[in-house]
Amino acid sequence: MPDPRLHALARDLPHLRLKTDPAELEHYGRDWTRRWTPAPLAIAFPASVEEVQAIVRWANANSVAIVPSGGRTGLSGGAVAAHGELVVSLERMNRVLGFDAIDRTLTVEAGIPLQLAQEAARGHGLQYPVDFAARGSASIGGTIATNAGGIRVVRYGNTREWIAGLKLVTGTGDLLDLGRALVKNSSGYDLRHLAIAAEGTLGIVVEATLRLTDPPPPTNVMLLALPSFEALMRVFEAFRARLQLQAFEFFTDVALKHVLAHGGQAPFAETHPYYVVTEFASDEASEAEALAAFEQCIGEGLASDGVISASDAQAQQLWRLREGITESVARYVPYKNDVSVRIAAMPAFLAEAQALLAREYPQFEVVWFGHIGDGNLHINILKPDGMAQADFVADCERVTKVLAGALQRHGGSISAEHGIGLVKKPYLGCTRSDAEIAAMRAIKAVFDPAGIMNPGKLFD
Repeated sequence: MPDPRLHALARDLPHLRLKTDPAELEHYGRDWTRRWTPAPLAIAFPASVEEVQAIVRWANANSVAIVPSGGRTGLSGGAVAAHGELVVSLERMNRVLGFDAIDRTLTVEAGIPLQLAQEAARGHGLQYPVDFAARGSASIGGTIATNAGGIRVVRYGNTREWIAGLKLVTGTGDLLDLGRALVKNSSGYDLRHLAIAAEGTLGIVVEATLRLTDPPPPTNVMLLALPSFEALMRVFEAFRARLQLQAFEFFTDVALKHVLAHGGQAPFAETHPYYVVTEFASDEASEAEALAAFEQCIGEGLASDGVISASDAQAQQLWRLREGITESVARYVPYKNDVSVRIAAMPAFLAEAQALLAREYPQFEVVWFGHIGDGNLHINILKPDGMAQADFVADCERVTKVLAGALQRHGGSISAEHGIGLVKKPYLGCTRSDAEIAAMRAIKAVFDPAGIMNPGKLFD
């Protein structure tokens, strides 16, 4: 540890695990964006809330910026440390702290992976319903920092709805106990909701109390092949009118091509331009309604083919076609857009966005998928072989600026569930007004007066 400031930190916290090996700095200094060269000062692995507080106080005294780190599965550069920051990894703080059967809550440390929290809930006969493909590596603290959504928002909502309380170490090192799992609490500002989706700019989430709910009923999965982009919302309306949907997702033939190349199994003998995967209760009445909705869509020319799962294994196989997309295109280091509009605005926005991207990206392969049921679209642009990365990113950012304008016209957001981070920072003004951004800056100044918490993310 050549930096004398680290010697002081090690002296003050003799049991704190610190790493400065170049390979570790690179690994912990970046997230899935891969667009910035990691250059952290060191990686700290606290094992307690008290150590986190001591780290933050040391950082204030030594003018060292902090980047909180969970599973680093984000796609907006929110966990990047490229300017000598201290990365504070919560991976050692990964315990289940308690379960309350009366309140139906599970209290966990922030570094616990989402999947382990889900398994702990199932062990008590309940579920924590926030879910997405990166469940094995994304941490609870990271999902809180970005208000993660995922594949079941149409049924259960975002992370925000399931956080009964959390503990936050602010930029001054103070520990705030927010929410306290109270169902009703009208005693002023709910600071818990300021911490959720703050991307670590107000402090470090160190503990969370998760609301749990009844386990989901046994479900069936149906995969539909659609002949046109325009059919998407009408198919959604047909199924939503008849069923309580657990999920409703879409992807394109281009996305499917990459998943099949990555080991997926083709669902139909023929290729179709668009696909929908939806999940619903597997009771007799729901299955009948699903088949009726399918027949309606076939009759109206909205669907070309379909298959319904006959076993849990087949359901997982169908879900893999959707959940395997991100992994299957990861080697291309795609440029990603994660956008949302109101569900009612989806048809008009989809039409405009499709035309915009076809016009602006004639030379790029574009992989579309998304959560139609909650208005969230993911757009992955793949870099052609031989094109310089800097030129590719510059061209993509040119188009993102145009896309942000379309979102502004439709009242949408440039970031649906991955945060603003570094990637979306230039476009924040298309989603938030000047007055809102000024209010956010003022809030940050209260929680983090020295500006050490994840600086440069969200806004400068």
